[in-house]
Amino acid sequence: MNEFLKIFFLIFFGFFFLNPMQILAQEKIKIGLLVPITGDDKALGQEIIKSTRIALKDLDDEKLEIFLKDTNSNPNTTLKSAIEFRDMGIKIVIGPVFHKSLTYLNDVQEITFLSLTNKTIKIPNNVISGGVNATSQLNTIKKFIETNEIKKTIMLTPKLDYENEIKKAIKTSKIKFLKHYIYDTEPTKLTAQIEKITNYKIRKQNLEDEIRRVENSDLIDKEKQLEKLNKKYTIGNVNFNSVIISDFDESLKSVITSLLYTDVSPKKKFIITFNQWFDKSLLNERSIQPIYYPSINKKNLEDFEKKFFKEFNTSPNYLSLLTYDLVGLIYYLSLKNDFKSTTGLFKNKNTFKGKIGFFDIKDNKINHRLNFYQVKDGKLKEIF
Repeated sequence: MNEFLKIFFLIFFGFFFLNPMQILAQEKIKIGLLVPITGDDKALGQEIIKSTRIALKDLDDEKLEIFLKDTNSNPNTTLKSAIEFRDMGIKIVIGPVFHKSLTYLNDVQEITFLSLTNKTIKIPNNVISGGVNATSQLNTIKKFIETNEIKKTIMLTPKLDYENEIKKAIKTSKIKFLKHYIYDTEPTKLTAQIEKITNYKIRKQNLEDEIRRVENSDLIDKEKQLEKLNKKYTIGNVNFNSVIISDFDESLKSVITSLLYTDVSPKKKFIITFNQWFDKSLLNERSIQPIYYPSINKKNLEDFEKKFFKEFNTSPNYLSLLTYDLVGLIYYLSLKNDFKSTTGLFKNKNTFKGKIGFFDIKDNKINHRLNFYQVKDGKLKEIF
């Protein structure tokens, strides 16, 4: 009987003393990582996984655990993986990457998803867009415009799938401008629209009329005046001092080239674009400079790229840096919450300084405080 009691007490107290460890285990921050492991985007998924490994290494805290599942860049696969995360008791997930993968995540309300997309329209109420969204970019552009006391601004947006994102960002940022034009990206139609926006035909006609007037005059310096006039393309100014172009890559260059054709020079008017992610080809396009755009912190990006290359002998993409920051953001907010729960982490107002820059968090929304850059004479310069 005594032996039985001894065994009973050993088992009881052994279980009792194991409980604190189980409690500590429950305090761990479990993060799901929902990225494409299979399919066409699996290479992107691997880069994101690698950046997560770097984040874990840098944070060096055993309280942080990350669990990986596949999206296959497919809404159905994404939902299946999300349900598995829910069944594991995971409350917060980094991912998915693409907007289309968010389609059915409203069915998994127990989880908050930090998506890498920068789109903010038509997302489930349990998804937070973590990408560099249009509102963040317009807030930064607004700061530049107000600092430089630029009074007359127009905005040009292509007729593409993100047109409504831009309209929402305009409303949210409360940026002021004369008019918002939606243009066609087809070259011939684009040129015709830019001509109309800049009153090009009227200004061109003004020049032709002035040349005829001088030619028919008896002015003493007629030849000299004609020489000056023949070097001009138009006479008369446009009714704006700056242009914001929410476009990218070759399409952006086409818009600026059309402005040049209508005698609107970046040397006389501010040409401001959206985040160009330090596109090196813009440095070679001297004729369209100077141009200005908001973006993430370039030095931090370069430091991260060096660290990533040293670790994996390959270069990361920008989503890798965003993922690195999101891991740090979750850890930071959990630390402020004494690791009690990840529920409601993004409800309260908080600011987090990551590699990308500052994250402003409130009411389940993330906005980025970005830097602002100028491309001039083939060089990139940080304005703020």
